[in-house]
Amino acid sequence: ANYKLFGLKSTWFHLTNVLLHAIACILFTRVCLCVAHLKPPFATIAGLLFAVHPIHTEAVTGIVGRADVLAGVFFLISLLAYHGEVSGEYHTWISTIFGGLSMLSKETGITVFLLNSVYDLYLHWPSLKRALTELKWNRETLHFANRTSKIFTSLGILLALRLAILQGSLPKFSQQDNPAAFHPSVLVRFLTFCYLSAFNWWLILCPSTLSHDWQMGSIPLVYSAHDSRNFLTISFFAMICSLAIRGLLDFLYQKHPPIVLGLLILILPFLPATNLLVTVGFVVAERVLYIPSIGSVLLVVYGIQMIWENNVIHRQSLICFLVLLLTTGCLRTLTRNRDWRSREALLRAGLMMLPHNAKMHYNYANFLRDSSLPELAKSHYYTALKLWPTYASAHNNLGILLSDASEAEGHFLAAIRYSEEHVNAHFNLGQLYRKNNKSSESEEMLMKCIRLDPKFTPAYVELTKLRGPDDQKINELLRNAIDVNPSDPYFGTNLGKWLTRLGSYHKALHYFWETLKMSPSHQEAVAGAAKLLRKFGQKSRLFQLQTRWQTIRRGRIGELPQTTHILYLHEWHLKIELRTRAKLYDNKFLLQKRNEPVDHELDSNGTSTSGKWSATHPNAETEKISNLEQPKTERTVQKLDPTPLMVHRSLDSA
Repeated sequence: ANYKLFGLKSTWFHLTNVLLHAIACILFTRVCLCVAHLKPPFATIAGLLFAVHPIHTEAVTGIVGRADVLAGVFFLISLLAYHGEVSGEYHTWISTIFGGLSMLSKETGITVFLLNSVYDLYLHWPSLKRALTELKWNRETLHFANRTSKIFTSLGILLALRLAILQGSLPKFSQQDNPAAFHPSVLVRFLTFCYLSAFNWWLILCPSTLSHDWQMGSIPLVYSAHDSRNFLTISFFAMICSLAIRGLLDFLYQKHPPIVLGLLILILPFLPATNLLVTVGFVVAERVLYIPSIGSVLLVVYGIQMIWENNVIHRQSLICFLVLLLTTGCLRTLTRNRDWRSREALLRAGLMMLPHNAKMHYNYANFLRDSSLPELAKSHYYTALKLWPTYASAHNNLGILLSDASEAEGHFLAAIRYSEEHVNAHFNLGQLYRKNNKSSESEEMLMKCIRLDPKFTPAYVELTKLRGPDDQKINELLRNAIDVNPSDPYFGTNLGKWLTRLGSYHKALHYFWETLKMSPSHQEAVAGAAKLLRKFGQKSRLFQLQTRWQTIRRGRIGELPQTTHILYLHEWHLKIELRTRAKLYDNKFLLQKRNEPVDHELDSNGTSTSGKWSATHPNAETEKISNLEQPKTERTVQKLDPTPLMVHRSLDSA
């Protein structure tokens, strides 16, 4: 919808994200009032803290973060539909629909079904416990069972739908994406994943260090229990356990619903990102904390509300603390937004925060290469390889910039060694071999590219250059290229040229027509078809082809074909008239040169005054030509065989 309304203007994408974030803030404030039952001033404070939280910068500013913002909006609507009615009415199906929309926006959105069920269990636990004790099902218990069955049935259907979309398999990631997930030691994986959970919680509480990329050495693995970072892990899980115990004890008395709700929102949406259920493709991603931060803010504000009510003496300090919290949140968010202004600013900010991140150096080197600063780019590629020696893409890109052929070859081979399916490294090595006249090695690399990715167009192009125009294998190669790249006009045109050189004119013309169906303005295909039509002597078809092509080039697609033909017929007749005049003047010059009498006179306008001259007057001749040629052309066009007319219709439709 964004694209259809406003095109690719980034301003409108950003404004849409800001609008969605504003809606999420309003919905969160409503949840604090109606579901968590905070007092109105503190619900407002919770909404403001959520609005200015710096951890949301990536989700709101980055276009890819819209998935998390959309999931958050639908998540909150689903929660409100299920628990938000003051009268106690439950809109189960509405909640299910918005929960499904949340899942379709981001997979973590499906956790709203578990959240609704568990919080519903908490709210109705006294009556459920009484029913279980007395073995007597009352009306309230039956309604709860009915709601729960609907929720879990919908959850099962949506999970099956999601797996069907993934075709029964989960996404696969590499060691570069998530190093801890691929470590062979169970202890290292466990300690690192626990620390990453604590680290995400710390980012929500204190978002001082923010980065758009946390991969490749940004957070070293935790190898032993003696690592000092385990202190943060222990603190985090101690806090979670204490809150969980407080929430379980509150099941009977129902005194602290915000603690239970906040804890559920903090933990459940973050579970898919913990690597406990499935392996994810990132170490830390700030955008996935958009929904869990709701639970964190709710817990913090509820704690402030309890202190406000129980300690009147400290109210002034609480006000100063809240003002400081909102002010620092605003300033940090504004600073972080400036980092997202451009590619260069974002990469520079990332390097300042995480100078030991290999991927950050790699991306900045790519930026320098695109900015025509190859020497600086090389230094950052070398730094990336120093930090991460098995970085295949860094080896490949560095090899492109190196002028020394042997050193470049070494980096391409390293990229292939560390990533056997690296298509670009095989292709670049094939190009290097071709330039060094190693034809057999070059062909081997290029054929490997095609085996790895049959739709890799540059490999076919290089093979045609390598084999030369007279190689008999080009026919099969180009046909295979057309089969796997049916929408690319390059291969059909080249096959047509090759067949023309072999003398297979009709087959060549067929491929030129097929190319023009895909790309009506493809100049080489038009030129090839025009040469063959001229060779066949089919002037009328050649005239039609030229007319259509000129119409497309001049942007006259909307004109009627008859108007265009008349325009070019006039141009054609004018050329014939000028050619006839030239011939007559040449004849006159020859007669004068032979001293033969010329019986004519010309008036001031160049018009003959004698009968002999008027018989050969250019206007008269042109009139005869006009009377003869135009009907002949029209008859010829009408008698054309249907094949070119079908092509011309495809050109018009294009």
